[in-house]
Amino acid sequence: MSTNQRHRDVGAYALGVLDPADSFRFEEHLADCATCAVRLSEFAALESTLAAYAHPGAGADVLLAERPTPGLLDRLLERVEAGRRQRGRRRMRLVAAAAALIIAGPAAALALQPGAAGGDGDGTVQRYAATDPASGVWASVALRERGWGSGVGVELARVKGPLTCELIAVGKDGEEQTVTTWAVPEGGYGMPGVEGHEEPLRTEGGAALRGAEIDRFEVRTLDGRRLVTIEA
Repeated sequence: MSTNQRHRDVGAYALGVLDPADSFRFEEHLADCATCAVRLSEFAALESTLAAYAHPGAGADVLLAERPTPGLLDRLLERVEAGRRQRGRRRMRLVAAAAALIIAGPAAALALQPGAAGGDGDGTVQRYAATDPASGVWASVALRERGWGSGVGVELARVKGPLTCELIAVGKDGEEQTVTTWAVPEGGYGMPGVEGHEEPLRTEGGAALRGAEIDRFEVRTLDGRRLVTIEA
């Protein structure tokens, strides 16, 4: 008998309608089949429910008085499979939500780490974004107040390499502080249609300036060329 048929025997086995020989063969299969073990546990509740219907008022451990038809077993299998698919879709939605947090980049990372690096801010994340009309570079900045200043996350796209860049926080009094530095590979970051380089750069850093003290952020190359300015 095929493995697929053995998988389908789980319903009949759970309801106690397999003959002794088939039950023995199924038990041998069950010992090495995690799928059938899971399905068997799912059928346990169905068996007690059907038993109660077959013997109203009797205990849940009473077996069915009549042998279920093959059609009934197929329908039971379909119902259990439908339930498993529904749970699978629910799990996929949770995975998608987690993926969305990852794709959201530093803003999400900052939001999920209110106590990181000894911070004692109020938890508010401020977000700013801009596209440079000349270079075409796009950048998004997420800022969270910390006890020591500001935690800053940056997301950068449409930038070609090779380059070495830095994110600068510029204070309202003109003071400049380097938030973080990084290298851009030859293929660049966030380049649509460039295989292996479609994803934007995402990184984090910090500045001693507080949010209210920052006028703007600038992404520059280390030789001083400004790629994009993000007003705060």
